Amino acid sequence: MNPAPPYVPAHGLLRGKSVLVTAAAGAGIGFAVARRCAEEGCRALVISDVHERRLAEAAAAIRAETGLADVHSQLCDVSREDQVRSLMAFAEERLGGTDVLINNAGLGTSRRIVEMADDEWDKVIAVTLTGTFRMTRAGLKVMQPRGRGVIVNNASVLGWRAQVEQAHYAAAKAGVMALTRCAAVEAAEFGVRINAVAPSIAIHAFLKKSASEELLAELASREAFGRGAEPWEVANVMVFLASDYSSYMTGEVVSVSSQRA
Repeated sequence: MNPAPPYVPAHGLLRGKSVLVTAAAGAGIGFAVARRCAEEGCRALVISDVHERRLAEAAAAIRAETGLADVHSQLCDVSREDQVRSLMAFAEERLGGTDVLINNAGLGTSRRIVEMADDEWDKVIAVTLTGTFRMTRAGLKVMQPRGRGVIVNNASVLGWRAQVEQAHYAAAKAGVMALTRCAAVEAAEFGVRINAVAPSIAIHAFLKKSASEELLAELASREAFGRGAEPWEVANVMVFLASDYSSYMTGEVVSVSSQRA
């Protein structure tokens, strides 16, 4: 197994931009990308999540670790339209206009199809796919009139690939990919770009709680580097897509994987 590389120094890729990140509490990709945005020079940041204590801790950690004082947080369940609207209004006010929206919220469980109840299927779709749709719609409503903006969605290689007990999650992530492509075509005439990342496996504390050690080891062993990604390695690609360095990219789904997607 190859060890993880050193943490990559910041290059000011988001200098002067404002950013909204969903599902940014805790130790996963959402927190990693929120911190990375602050390190890359964003002028203001709003993070959201459904966990009040972890959300407050995440905001405090970003302020302390990056020196960005203008970090705000608000609870939001992206499966609820009223909360999505409230979050978008909050972000617009606190950020003075949202330049970048990163849709990270998602929910996964493990269940074979024959054992899966409708409510489990519905909950995963509601958060992972419909929540991304709702946030994208809210973001476009404020970005399109301004003629600028970037949306980055978090998909998964499971949108392309089959895995046992992941039919609901894979279907939702495939939907995120299709949503990204179609929304990008609609938004292009308004100067708004929409892309997505599709990670294979990123190891963090919450994933370790929801999947067995044996399964995680097996999935990591399939990667060319013999390990899962660090959350910040996925965050780096998301920041690239959010930055002006990807100005000609829209409607793309970028695999963040060390093997063929």
